[in-house]
Amino acid sequence: MIAIVDYGAGNLRSVVNAITRLGYQPQVTNRPDEVIKAQAVILPGVGAATDTMENLKKLGLTKPIRRIIAEGHPFFGVCIGLQILFTGTEEGGWHECLNIFPGRVKRLPAGLKIPHMGWNQVAQRLAHPIFEGIPDNANFYFVHSYYAAPDDKSLVAGETEYGIPFCSAIAKGNLIATQFHPEKSGEFGLRMYDNFIKLALNSHYQEQKQ
Repeated sequence: MIAIVDYGAGNLRSVVNAITRLGYQPQVTNRPDEVIKAQAVILPGVGAATDTMENLKKLGLTKPIRRIIAEGHPFFGVCIGLQILFTGTEEGGWHECLNIFPGRVKRLPAGLKIPHMGWNQVAQRLAHPIFEGIPDNANFYFVHSYYAAPDDKSLVAGETEYGIPFCSAIAKGNLIATQFHPEKSGEFGLRMYDNFIKLALNSHYQEQKQ
């Protein structure tokens, strides 16, 4: 099962449509037990990280998300789904997030048009299967006012310039997360989701063999 997590604020329909177009049948869920059992988990996001954390806590989803990531199960976080993986966010003051990776979520610099909205290039900083068939500096679609600044720079899989260079994708094993929205990014966005699902299915197959 490909689980798309519904915590009340995600960009669900666009993600469902993207995965369906690839020939898969995702399941939208807010049940912790289904998230734990899924072959792949996608956590989409729009809005504020603080609201996302509050909703995930109410639904009992923070522990399952931490668990599947700790156990190395395939996980894809989108936009807010990337930001909440870090220690905390400066949005609306300081608020703690999942603290899976050390780092802060910061506001884009003053003097820029906020939110950063539209197409922008992603420079690939890691060789990772998620980028298979996607050229370096391909354009993806962004809508955000904050960005994640990982303490561990080896996590940074993609980088984008908007006033400053910022982390626009992270990757570690089966965990992928992007500041941009693949579901709104045309051919290359679909290719990225397809790469992730193939990675997840292969990972599941290897587990079944053991």
